[in-house]
Amino acid sequence: MRAALAIVFACLVWVHGEARAASAPGKIVIAHAAMNARVAPLWVAEDHGFFAKYGTPASTIFIRQAPILVAALTAGDVKVGYTGGSSVLAAVMGGADLKMVATLTNRLGYDLVAAPSIKTSKDLRGKRFGVQSIGGTLWMAGMLGLEHVGIDPNRDDVKVLVIGDQTVLAQALEAGHIDATILDGVFSRRLKQKGYTILSELYDSGIPFSGQAIVVRAPYLQEQRGTMENILKGLVEGIAFTLAPKNKAQVIATFSKHLKISDPAVAEEGYIDIVRNTDRVPYAGPDGLRNIQRFMKLRTPAAEKIKINEVIDDSILKGLERSGFVARLYESYGMKY
Repeated sequence: MRAALAIVFACLVWVHGEARAASAPGKIVIAHAAMNARVAPLWVAEDHGFFAKYGTPASTIFIRQAPILVAALTAGDVKVGYTGGSSVLAAVMGGADLKMVATLTNRLGYDLVAAPSIKTSKDLRGKRFGVQSIGGTLWMAGMLGLEHVGIDPNRDDVKVLVIGDQTVLAQALEAGHIDATILDGVFSRRLKQKGYTILSELYDSGIPFSGQAIVVRAPYLQEQRGTMENILKGLVEGIAFTLAPKNKAQVIATFSKHLKISDPAVAEEGYIDIVRNTDRVPYAGPDGLRNIQRFMKLRTPAAEKIKINEVIDDSILKGLERSGFVARLYESYGMKY
């Protein structure tokens, strides 16, 4: 299994042009499974050299499915992951010793989007619902979203289909391969303009949810605390840079490049999502993880045994805040945190 993961990871690195990172001593590769505008702080931190600024150069790589990313992280083939709480808890339930050291989003911020013919949540009965992967962040967000609008996939015969990331999901919805899915606003609002139905803007629901998070193995965190402190410093500056109004144009240019967005209106919607959903100080919220755990227990009773407080280790981030680093950083960008 370990060897297979290593091969998968090596291939992914090559495909995405990150193989050059291996030749740079001390350089860390941060793997992420999401492909949406809310990854912007990570891309900004990389593109502007914030990780290197604090002593640990880092580059990012996209791994298409969160379960694969977490498996590679658990095997040690990836040192730092940037993924959602649902995949982390699933791995912890399986015996992985993972720690969430920061979480950029702590509430559900997606939209439930459906074909034009679907007008209400009741119309989803017997329909096809697309996700990125079973057990991943989008899957969990989708299940929580369906629950919010009163739909139970089992009771209401909703067929959950693995399709791909949000770009692929949006294309599948337009092509009629699925009837509904869950998307960030950067994708959903474009579809709304084309007549597709927004069944629920879940940000307004206030549902606690652990979204994009920095995750590492516990032994790595213990052995490489200095490295992880540098990574978190770079990430927090990436967040501050991203949220500073004066940097809006640069931020839009960054995530538009990664997401291949050419429409200024769509890019504007993506920027709004970032500002609305990103926490200025990225503490991992236990309520978001408990909400995920609550849903997981319906399918796997063993999830009850997960000790949420032991999954979170925010000691480095707390230290940065106590030292005044966070306050000084935001002040340097003309903001309060």
